[in-house]
Formats: sequence, structure tokens, C-alpha cells
Amino acid sequence: MTVKEIIDGIIKKTGMEPLPQDKTCDRLMTGSYDMEVTKIVTTFMATVEVIQKAIDIGANFIITHEPTWFTGMDGIDWLENDPVYHQKRKLIEDHNIAIWRFHDHMHMGNEDGIYRGYDLEFDWGKYKIQSPKEMQYFGACYQLPSITLEELCKYFKEKLDMSVIQIVGNPKMIVERVGVLVGGGSLGLGIEELPMKLMHENKLDLLICGDITEWTISAYVRDAAAMGMNKGMLVLGHERSEEMGMKHLGAWMQDITGNLEIQFVDAKEPFLYL
Repeated sequence: MTVKEIIDGIIKKTGMEPLPQDKTCDRLMTGSYDMEVTKIVTTFMATVEVIQKAIDIGANFIITHEPTWFTGMDGIDWLENDPVYHQKRKLIEDHNIAIWRFHDHMHMGNEDGIYRGYDLEFDWGKYKIQSPKEMQYFGACYQLPSITLEELCKYFKEKLDMSVIQIVGNPKMIVERVGVLVGGGSLGLGIEELPMKLMHENKLDLLICGDITEWTISAYVRDAAAMGMNKGMLVLGHERSEEMGMKHLGAWMQDITGNLEIQFVDAKEPFLYL
């Protein structure tokens, strides 16, 4: 199969019409559409380490959720004289690797593929509850069996191989009603107050977040907890909250790619903690 055949099959399966190339970040970053694919890697982000792993296993097509070239739209004009860009591109081109970004169609299709992976990874689909009608497009909400915030942190540390998890609120609080806002969703998708409105209107005990801003949902939950309300926030970070979608993408793609081998490569957290 060619790169183009796989991309066309993926977009068709999302149920969307292909977005115009000037209206989406879902573009081919390297390689060509007519390349024959030998093996596929799925990952949160095509970092140098992920690219090197793809080389090691003989994969020549990487499907990445997030940017290869360090900005939201993967623009490269500003990188014309940057050695980081040129050395990374040389690594990719020396090994004839195609990299395609699967972001907008993944989130905007009939089913958000990142949340699908989240539910599969943690088996939370059975706990899903409805959000208010006007907010059903925003995140996902769950009614969990009672657990403390501290216990939930331990669960995520083990499942996601995390050494540190940031929280706001009382570690001993009882958590049942939970909202999950993966990646940049916890910033509000351009509407800063949206995470707080979701928490209030759906009577949530806890928000599990990707990215955060310290003066919005963090401050809201901090003040609520200080006044004795049963409110908390748990921060997974952008990468850890979305990687599961790419982990489970391979199985979703199998009816498109047939016998082609697909391997998930974990991009891992970008941070070290001292």
C-alpha cells in the first residue's frame, strides 16, 4: 500500500470529508504520497527518539498526532537556518521516512480517536455519563466507583509510568464524578471558562487535565477546595493524556492496512524531574 492509500482510508473511516490542506495541520511532513509502506509506527509525536526507533524496526511511515516541526501548524519558514530542524530532517530523509500528522480528523470525526483510546486503555467506557447538551462536544465525563484522589494518582502512575502527578485539592477527597479533558482541551478550546462550566454544570468532583493554565481551572479548583467544596484537579499533561489514542490506533486501522505491521512507539513525557 502507498502512503496516500493509507491516509485516504483513515480519513474515510473517520466519517469526515477531507479538510482543505490550508485549513488543517493534517499534512504530510516528509516523504511522498506514492511511497510504498513497509511498516507503520503510530505515536503521539515524531521526536528524534521515535524516529530512531522507527529506523531500528524498519518502519518507513510514521503517523504522529502532534507536530514534527515544533509549532501547531508545523510551519517551517522560521526554521530555514535552524540546525535542529536541518539535522532532524536529514535523519528522516536519510532513511526515507514519510511522516503524516493525524490530529484534526482524529478529533473531529464521528468518534474522537484520542478519547476512544483513553476508554480502551483504562476500560472507562462503561462509566461514561452524559454532559449537558450544549457541552457534549467537550471532553468526556464518567461516574466512577468511589476512589480517593490519592488512589487515583497511584493508579495513573502505575498505568502510565509516571513518577510525578500534579494535583489541586485534598488528596484524601472522595472522587466519583470525573471529567477528562485531554491535551489542550483543558485550556477550554479557546473559551477559558469552559472547563469550569463543565465542572459546575455536570457536578464533577474532579477534572483530569492535559495542559493547564494556573489562573483558570487550577485557581478555580484551588479556591473551591479552600472553601470546603469536594473539588479536585489531576494533571496528566498533554502527552500522557493523549498517547493512549495513538497506542490503540493500530487496531482501529487494521481493516484499512490489512497485513501491514503497525507498531506503537511511546513518545514518553518530555520532562525529567530532579
